[in-house]
Amino acid sequence: MRTRVTGAVLVLAAAAALGGCGAESRSSAAGAPAATPTTTAHAGHPASSKPVEPPKPLRADERRVTLSMPAAYTPSAPTGVGTDDYRCFLLDPEVARDAFVTGFDVRPGNPSVVHHVILFRVPPQEVQRAEQQDARTPGQGWTCFGNSGLTDDGGLDDAPWLGAWAPGGTERLYGEGLGAEFPAGSRIVMQVHYNLLAGTAPDASSAELRISEDPDTTPLETVLLPAPVELPCRAGRTGPLCDRAAALKDVQARFGTGPGSTANLLHLLCGSEPIGPIQSCTRTVQRPQTIRGVAGHMHLLGEAITIRVNRGTDRELTVLNIPVWNFDDQGSTPKAPIALKRGDTVTVTCRHSQRFRDLVPSFEGQPERYVIWGEGSTDEMCLGILLVTRP
Repeated sequence: MRTRVTGAVLVLAAAAALGGCGAESRSSAAGAPAATPTTTAHAGHPASSKPVEPPKPLRADERRVTLSMPAAYTPSAPTGVGTDDYRCFLLDPEVARDAFVTGFDVRPGNPSVVHHVILFRVPPQEVQRAEQQDARTPGQGWTCFGNSGLTDDGGLDDAPWLGAWAPGGTERLYGEGLGAEFPAGSRIVMQVHYNLLAGTAPDASSAELRISEDPDTTPLETVLLPAPVELPCRAGRTGPLCDRAAALKDVQARFGTGPGSTANLLHLLCGSEPIGPIQSCTRTVQRPQTIRGVAGHMHLLGEAITIRVNRGTDRELTVLNIPVWNFDDQGSTPKAPIALKRGDTVTVTCRHSQRFRDLVPSFEGQPERYVIWGEGSTDEMCLGILLVTRP
């Protein structure tokens, strides 16, 4: 069963850079104290000065394909308000035979303004529609808050992602024998989220794919686990946007009524939690699958995020625990295979804090507000991500 909310949920805004599904490579401490922000607010953050790592050696049956924007793009707020621009660029890797993407390396051209990058697969039957979208939109690419802007690709149980980059991301390799399906003639949509709080300098981001035509490759699929965010203004702090209805209207003005309505739609998917800093969403597994990798995504008010299997039962297992969230370090966690059967549950839980508004430079000059799910750098998200294989 494909779970759908809207395309807006397919954001990742700054989704974690999925990849490296193999043996366990990162440990995490449970019961850690409340987080202290280690991010520099993605405005001239240190990630922009990190040296570019040399590419990892190719494995058997792999080749590299480089994808580049045809020209530099200068970001701007497409609705005329707000401080964020989501732009999608149609790229052709010229893959003539059925293949698999077995790794990727996203290289932001201007890391100071690039908040995240997602690579979406465009199957052959959607290519003409993508070309028409590109042709009828002035300038390079098109506006795409939430998803690729091509179809209702809001399927959370099999999202059409090939990979994603966020601060701290490096080249990612899927585990030996694993890869995302890439039929012959498919294209790539590269979605780039620009944080205009860091400026509007031109960007020319690129990506490099590892392609394999080995027919014995096991297909990987991406499962998205969004949860609501309901963070009222702090006691004694007031302002027009401290009213939730006003905050929702502001999000819709900046991103449109579709992506701007995700805050309400998530409650239909997840049910309502008490308003406050901790929110969760539990989903039931509809078909057997095996977890190969996990990641989490929040923005600048994030404190901690966990993903648990069968929470509250004697079979509970924590598959991701980040007790101190760092926006500038959103790498993924490979996992030794974890088998799930139909009827199992997967729960993502996030903790956010308004106190970071006083500590993170990006909030300087920003009004106090009731924080809900939104696409912007100073809005918030709670998103768990699973890479899975299925029989």
